[in-house]
Amino acid sequence: MNWDLIVELIGYLASALILVSVTRTSILKLRLFSLAGAVTFVVYGLIIQAYPIALVNVVIIGIQIFFLRDLMSKKREYFTTLEVLADSRYLEYFLRFHEDDIRTYRPDFRFEPRDDQIRIFLLRDLVPAGLLIGRPCTDHSFEVELDYVIPRYRDFRVAEFLFSERSGVFTDPLCSRAWSKPGTQVNVAYLERMGFKAATDPGGNTVYVKDLVPLQT
Repeated sequence: MNWDLIVELIGYLASALILVSVTRTSILKLRLFSLAGAVTFVVYGLIIQAYPIALVNVVIIGIQIFFLRDLMSKKREYFTTLEVLADSRYLEYFLRFHEDDIRTYRPDFRFEPRDDQIRIFLLRDLVPAGLLIGRPCTDHSFEVELDYVIPRYRDFRVAEFLFSERSGVFTDPLCSRAWSKPGTQVNVAYLERMGFKAATDPGGNTVYVKDLVPLQT
C-alpha cells in the first residue's frame, strides 16, 4: 500500500467519523465521535500540510473536550425521581411520543395501570430522562415492566442512578431482587450491563434477574 493511498484513507476516516457523529442520538456519543473525527483531521491536515484544516480541528478538539468534561462530571448533575399517578397526562404523552422507540427494547410492553403498580420518572437536572414502571411481587421481588431512557441520555448514568441507593426505588429491605422479561437483544444487552442474569421463572420462561442486596452507591 503506497503512502498516498494511506493519507487518502486517513482523510476518508476523518470524514466518516464526523458523519457518524451527526447520526448519534446520544449527546455523549455525538461528542465522542466528533472528537475522534477532529483528531483524525488534525493528523490528516498536518500530513498534507493543510495547516488551516489542522488549526480549525485543534479548536474543535478543545471545544469537544470542554463539553465532554461538563457532560461527564457527576458533581454537576442532579438526579432525582418523580412518582406519578396512572392517569397523569404527561405520562400518557411520554409513552405515546416514545412508543416506537420503546418497542425496539420491549415490543411486549403495554401500559396497563394497576393498584400495585409504581410509575417513576427519572429526572436528570430536572429533565425527564427516563421512566420506570413496575410492581413489587409477593415473593419479595420487583418486576420491571419498563425501564426506558430517552435517546439523548443513553450513557448509562440514569440507569446507574436507578439501581443505586440514591434513587430510593429499591431500598425496601424485603425486596431482594428485580427481574425483567428479556425483550429484544438490545434490551438484553442493557440488562446484562446492569448486572441482570438470565434465569428461568416457575413457568419455564426466560427472565433476567438482578440481586438487590447489597445495592451499590
